[in-house]
Amino acid sequence: MKPREFGPWIILGVCLLLLPISLPRVALSDEVQYYAYLRSVYFDHDLDFRNEYTYFAEQGRRFGDEAVAMALLREDAVNPNPTTGLLRNVAPVGAAILWAPGFILADLGVLLANRFGIEIPRDGFARPYIVAVCMMTVLYTLLGLQLTYRLARRYSGDFAATVATLTVFLASPLVFYTYIAMPWAHAPGFFLFALFLTIWLRDWGRPQQRSLATWLLLGLIGGLMVITREQLGLLLIIPALEALGGYWQLLRTRAWPLALRQVGRHVAFLLALLLALTPQLVAYQILNGRPGPSATVAGKLDWASPNFFNTLFDPGRGAFLWAPVLALGLLGLFWLGRRDYALALLLLAGFLAQTYINGAFGTTWHLRGAFGFRRLIECTPIFVLGLAALLEWLRLRVGPWPILASALLLVYWNVGLIAQWTLLRPALRRELIWDGMLYYQFVEVPSQVLARLGPLIFDRCRLTTNQTC
Repeated sequence: MKPREFGPWIILGVCLLLLPISLPRVALSDEVQYYAYLRSVYFDHDLDFRNEYTYFAEQGRRFGDEAVAMALLREDAVNPNPTTGLLRNVAPVGAAILWAPGFILADLGVLLANRFGIEIPRDGFARPYIVAVCMMTVLYTLLGLQLTYRLARRYSGDFAATVATLTVFLASPLVFYTYIAMPWAHAPGFFLFALFLTIWLRDWGRPQQRSLATWLLLGLIGGLMVITREQLGLLLIIPALEALGGYWQLLRTRAWPLALRQVGRHVAFLLALLLALTPQLVAYQILNGRPGPSATVAGKLDWASPNFFNTLFDPGRGAFLWAPVLALGLLGLFWLGRRDYALALLLLAGFLAQTYINGAFGTTWHLRGAFGFRRLIECTPIFVLGLAALLEWLRLRVGPWPILASALLLVYWNVGLIAQWTLLRPALRRELIWDGMLYYQFVEVPSQVLARLGPLIFDRCRLTTNQTC
């Protein structure tokens, strides 16, 4: 008899319990660019974002915040507009595509409400549209967590998989970019990578048996990953390395027919991937006059990746210092490797590829202004698989309670940083401030949060810099 699994229900419960603290709004310049694609295509049937940018800039100006106007309506040498005469948009289109079902449902709801005389503006800016998009972010995080839990269950029990999934979620920037900074591409990107791994691993160890339909599906999902966040394309190094190993084995055994069949299926994968890239290439062509990204983005990259190690270990911005759980998850790949060394090595390669490209962002690798090192959020399944393997090993030696206590400490560290970043210590938005850190985490955060409990629960928007929610 199959043992009962409580993990999926606990994960669902945690995601629902956190909904009351969510902050559905579109306020920051990156959020506006993601959202503008969806609103402009759906209502205006074009990629002229002037009305979207102007609307959100005016929303910010009501509270003395010029950030959106300065970022998107002002042109300078560093941030030129395209030669097409349209305003620049350096965000990819994938998040807008994945949010579209919620946006369309919101529009249908507005139409229905207006028929009953409620009179909600049907303009793509009204509250129902914003909330719908933000709730789609929560949905994609939930789906990604469920898929990630299922991946971890391949190599660990229910306890280890559940604790690993929830600890990485709650002790990393993922929870922040699910419930506080909601309309970003990280949650959709995380979901897509979890879905890709889920489908790819179904035939792990027997790649020759992976069907043509599966390769086509993987190509479409891989393409969606790329147009959701371009750097996710480097995660495709995982199936690429598997394919190279497979070809080596087939050529060694002179299995020519099987090798040719694999070539055909990999070509199908690439064609499907290119098909999925089409919306982004079309958007590039319309915006930039060529099927390529803005020079603003390309100009940031230094292919020597001089900040490779800084992205992980820098005292102010390093990912492992903001979220130590990520270091534990990466370390756990060693224990995963004891069960499946080939998979552990491929997952490590995927992580290293992401770290490489993050370190290649010469002027913005530090992500100052962001909460934590958000560019590793999509690697969540890698961290969870490693951490689950480590926890499974520890559970047999120390029992569950020390593990739960350690998990709660990691979560509290992250929650304390969120409280400091949002409310108590705005200077933390530039980098971690170690002077007085423990005092703030364990004295100021509890006392200040308790003192503001009412507004935090019932009027969170008033506590934000740009009160546009």
